[in-house]
Amino acid sequence: MEMIKQSLQQKQVQKLSPLQIQTIKLLELPTLELEQKIQKELEENPVLDEVTDDNPEDDELPKKVSLSDYPADDQTPSYKTYVNNQGKDLKPQYNTFSVKESFHQNLEAQLGYCHLTPRARQIASFIIGMLDDDGYLRRDLESLADDISFRLNIETDVNELEDLLGIIQEFDPVGVGARDLRECLLLQIKAKPHDQAQQDAQEILENHFEEFTKKHYTKILSKMKIDEDRLKKAIDEIVHLNPRPGGQIDDSYNDQAQQVVPDFVLELKDGKPVMTMPRFNVPELRVNKRYADILMDSASKSTKEGKEAVTFVKQKLDSAKWFIEAIKQRQRTLQNTMNAIIEFQYDFFIDGDETKLKPMVLKNIAERTGLDISTISRVVNCKYIQTHFGIYPLKYFFSEGLMTDRGEEVSTREIKKILTESIEAENKSKPLTDEELVTVLTEKGYKVARRTVAKYREQLNIPIARLRKEI
Repeated sequence: MEMIKQSLQQKQVQKLSPLQIQTIKLLELPTLELEQKIQKELEENPVLDEVTDDNPEDDELPKKVSLSDYPADDQTPSYKTYVNNQGKDLKPQYNTFSVKESFHQNLEAQLGYCHLTPRARQIASFIIGMLDDDGYLRRDLESLADDISFRLNIETDVNELEDLLGIIQEFDPVGVGARDLRECLLLQIKAKPHDQAQQDAQEILENHFEEFTKKHYTKILSKMKIDEDRLKKAIDEIVHLNPRPGGQIDDSYNDQAQQVVPDFVLELKDGKPVMTMPRFNVPELRVNKRYADILMDSASKSTKEGKEAVTFVKQKLDSAKWFIEAIKQRQRTLQNTMNAIIEFQYDFFIDGDETKLKPMVLKNIAERTGLDISTISRVVNCKYIQTHFGIYPLKYFFSEGLMTDRGEEVSTREIKKILTESIEAENKSKPLTDEELVTVLTEKGYKVARRTVAKYREQLNIPIARLRKEI
């Protein structure tokens, strides 16, 4: 019979405090969303106040209640010191720019101009929602009909879906709503002026698409019975079409259209980059002292209502304190992180020459700031900096590195730029193979393996040499 043994174990478990949780949530928010978050907190927490001329900071707290745990209202928050002291109506002028309109929002807007029944409009809207970011419908119509029946409780069939898809395929950008690349290109070529080159291009796409994708031009010449000059003009029509019609509207950083306010502004002063963090509409916050009075009055009562009042006000005071402190910590963390990035990429921030970007990963900035990699990741997420040479997402400055033959580390961004320039300058009748690109990079002093060149070429959406060949 086995003996059952009991033992006590002491384990150390790290739990996040409410302040840490609040700070983590705020770190990820860009400026505009932070403003919205603050306004929401002001509406939901009566203890939280925005400092105005009507509630100056030097009001004394009630004498009988200690709020030493709530220092947020006895000093100017650190995030207020980042800009010059200005009157309330003198908001600093700042630049904004818009992230490209959402692809699906654009199509929904066009759908609004179509004369359709409510039922048909609902189905068409569902089809738009099923398009991927490149503008393609990847599901077959039979499966789509089942989805609509299940999710919208609307019975439809392939014929009706085909008709509605045809309407969507007339929307801008041309080529949207296609089910494959061939259909996408055909939609675009049919919309072009009807000349000989357009007619030849349409015939190639309709009847010789496989030969075209494999660059078997001799077979196309034989089947179409045309000369090389006509074939070249037809192919030139096709290669200038857009294989990703959705990509020209959708944005890689945000699926929703929105106005972006730079979280940081960098200027050159006396030839040196200087970073500031505009406050914009982030108000100065403080604890509402009237609720300290309520706490004082209620604390002296032993009734049930009095105790409940104490609990309620204490919770709201805690929440206000954590929120105010979390904003302070957010601003300090953002400032320290951005300064570390500028210090690391100092040469780049002088003139914006991307060849001066050093290889930099999250760990590099984490080590410089003493922060966790996860914290740096949250800071970098959806944040922008306005510089004297453009507006950039912070993610732009991060990339891995490779060694040159001189033992220097260079950014993969620099390697990709050289690859792109080399391929653009190549003889299109004899495009450079990956092995030849390795040779080009080696001659420039970059030690790169063929498989690495292939990986970077694919990341740049550049096809292999055979598919870049032109006649």
